[in-house]
Amino acid sequence: MDFELSELVERVMTARAGKRALYVRGGGTKDFYGEPDGLRGANHCAVLDVSAYHGVVNYQPSELVVTARGGTLLADIERLLDEHGQMLAFEPPRFGASSTLGGCVAAGLSGPRRAAAGRLRDFVLGAKLLDSSGAVLGFGGEVMKNVAGYDVSRLLAGSLGIFGVLVEVSLKVVPKPLVEKTLALEVDEAGALALFNQWRGKPLPVSATVWMAREGRGVLWVRLSGSAPAVRSGIEAIGGELLEPADADRHWASVRDQTHPFFRARPLWRLALPPQTGPVGLGPTLIEWNGGQRWLVQPPPAHDLRARAVQLGGHATRFRGDADGVPVFQPLPVPLMNISRRLKHALDPVGIFNPKRLFPEF
Repeated sequence: MDFELSELVERVMTARAGKRALYVRGGGTKDFYGEPDGLRGANHCAVLDVSAYHGVVNYQPSELVVTARGGTLLADIERLLDEHGQMLAFEPPRFGASSTLGGCVAAGLSGPRRAAAGRLRDFVLGAKLLDSSGAVLGFGGEVMKNVAGYDVSRLLAGSLGIFGVLVEVSLKVVPKPLVEKTLALEVDEAGALALFNQWRGKPLPVSATVWMAREGRGVLWVRLSGSAPAVRSGIEAIGGELLEPADADRHWASVRDQTHPFFRARPLWRLALPPQTGPVGLGPTLIEWNGGQRWLVQPPPAHDLRARAVQLGGHATRFRGDADGVPVFQPLPVPLMNISRRLKHALDPVGIFNPKRLFPEF
C-alpha cells in the first residue's frame, strides 16, 4: 500500500475509533455544493485532504479508458487525454484549477455536452472506495462489459462522499471530434425551445446548446461536432452567425465552469425538466441540454418552485445560495432513499463521512 494511501487509511481508522466526522476534500472547488448544514459542519469536522493521493494509474489510449487516483487534478487528466486526441465526453464543470477527479465524480455533474454524450455516471467503469473500516473496496473494472450485477461504482457518482473516499476511478474516454463549430442565432425563449424540438428528430451533429437573454434579446448558441461534411451540413440547416474558434471556446468554457455573469446571481436554481417543456416563466433563465436543464435566478419561493418543477415532470436543486430551510436536493422517493440508507449503513455504519452533506437525514 502506498504511503499516501496508508496515511488516509490511518486517518479514517482514527476518526472511526473516536467517532469523529470527516469532511472529505480534494481541491475544494465544490465546497459550495450540498446541504448547508453539512457544509457548515465541515468547520467542526476533521478535514480529510485527498489531494496528495494523485497520479494516473493506467492509460492505454487504444482502450479508451483512463484510471487515476482520486486526488489527480482534472486539468492534468484532460491535458493527458488531449495529447492523444481524446477527451472526457461529459465535460465536467471544473469550477477552478484545483478541481480533482474524485471531486468531479463525487459531485456527479456534467457539462454542456451531456445531452449529446450522456451523464458522468454513464462513463464510470470502476472505482476504489476507502470505507469507514479502513478497507479499500473495488467496484466495477476497466472494461465496459464488467458492469454485471449491482453497479456500486456508478452509484458513487453524485454521492458527495457520504459513502467513503473515492481513492481511484476508471473512466471511459472518447476521441475528440474532428471538427467543431459554433453558431449564434437571435431567437426568443419559445422559439429556441421550438427549434430544439425540431432538431431532435433530425440527424444534426449538435453537441451542445445554450440559450439566454442578452442585452434585451434572446441568443441561442449551438455547437456542432463531428466530421467536416456533417458539420457543414449542420451549419447549412441551422444558419445563424458562425463564431470564431477562440470566441466559441471562451463561451463554452464560461458555461461549463459557470464563470459567465449569469451564474453570479444568488440564489441559483437548477431545474431538470422534460426537454419538450415550454417556457416556464419563473424568472431569468439560461437553458441547456436542448431544453432539459434550466438555470434560474430570482425565482419564486423555494416551495412554490419545487412544486412547479414536480408538476412539469422534473425536479429542482438549489445549486448556490442559502436554502432557507428547504432541502437543497429534491427529496428522493422512499425506495431510493432506503437504498441509500442501506448502502450508507454497509459502507459507513458509524456515519463519519460527510454527514448531512447530501441528505439532511444522515
